[in-house]
Amino acid sequence: MENRQQLVTEAGTRDSLLWEVNGIKLGHAVSRFNQPGGFSASNHRDDVIRLHLGLRGNYSFYHKQLDQDFHLIGGHHNILYSREFDMTVEPHTLELETFGVQFPRETFLRFTSSANDLLKRFADAIVEGQSTILSSEWGAIDPAIHQAIRQIIENPYKGDLQQLFLLSKSIELLVLCAESCDQAMQQKPEFIKNPGDKEKLNAVRELINQRLDSPPNLSEIARTVGLNEYKLKRGFKELFRTTVFGYLAEQRLLLARQYLQDTQKTAAEIAAELGYSTPQHFNNAFKKRFGTPPAKARKNP
Repeated sequence: MENRQQLVTEAGTRDSLLWEVNGIKLGHAVSRFNQPGGFSASNHRDDVIRLHLGLRGNYSFYHKQLDQDFHLIGGHHNILYSREFDMTVEPHTLELETFGVQFPRETFLRFTSSANDLLKRFADAIVEGQSTILSSEWGAIDPAIHQAIRQIIENPYKGDLQQLFLLSKSIELLVLCAESCDQAMQQKPEFIKNPGDKEKLNAVRELINQRLDSPPNLSEIARTVGLNEYKLKRGFKELFRTTVFGYLAEQRLLLARQYLQDTQKTAAEIAAELGYSTPQHFNNAFKKRFGTPPAKARKNP
C-alpha cells in the first residue's frame, strides 16, 4: 500500500511516498527549502537498521549516537544502526532527494545470516547493541542501485503482488548497497581526488539523465561541468562503475521499457523520442539488454 504525504512549513516543502511490507518501511522524499537552514530528526521508538540513500543534493549531518559528522555530495548510500536515533541536518543545496529502507532488527539479522564479511561484522555489532555504520566509505549510486530505486518508485503493482515486489526489491537494495560499500572500502581513488571532483561527476550523471533524448557529447559534458575529458571518463567509471556512454545507453533503455509498459507509444515513436538513429537500432539494443524485442515488453500487448 502506498502512502503519499506532503509536509509544508515555513522552511519549505517535503513530498514523500511511503510503503510498508512485513514490517520493512521504504520511503522516497523530495525536500525543497525556501532558504538555507538546518533541521533535526529523531526516533526513539523503532529498533531498526536504516539503509540511507542520497539521490540528489549536498548536505551535512551529525549523528548523535555515532558521534560522527558526515559531509555528503550527490549520490551516496550507507547502512546505519543505533537503538535510538538523533541527528541534525544542514542542507547545502535547496533541493534534496533521498530514499530509505528501514529493516526491523530481527528481520535484518535474518537476512544477513549468510552475508558477506562486511555485513556479518555489521550484524555482529548490532547483536552486541553497538551503534554502528556499515562502511567508513559511503558507496555511490551506481546504475544497478539507481534502477532498483526507480523500479520501486514507479512500480504499478497492487495488493499482494506489490508486497512481494517490494520485499524482493528491499532485499536487492540491501545486497547491492552492501557490495558497493565493500568495493568502496577496498578501492583506492585514482582520479577522484577531492569533493569538488565528485560533485562535478554527480552533475555529469544528472546532465545525462536530463538529456536522454539528445545526449551531449563528451566535449560538451566536460565544458559544462568543468572537467577535462580524461578525468571525466576515468573519474565517472571509478565512481559509478560504468562508462559515460554505458550509463547513457542503460538509462535510455530503462526509460524505453518504462514507456512500453506505461504508455501506448509505439516502438518507432520511442526510438525517435530517445534519439536512436533507426527503429531497428533501438530494437536490436533493447533485445540485447532485456532478451526480448520491444513488442513483447508491453504488459498488455
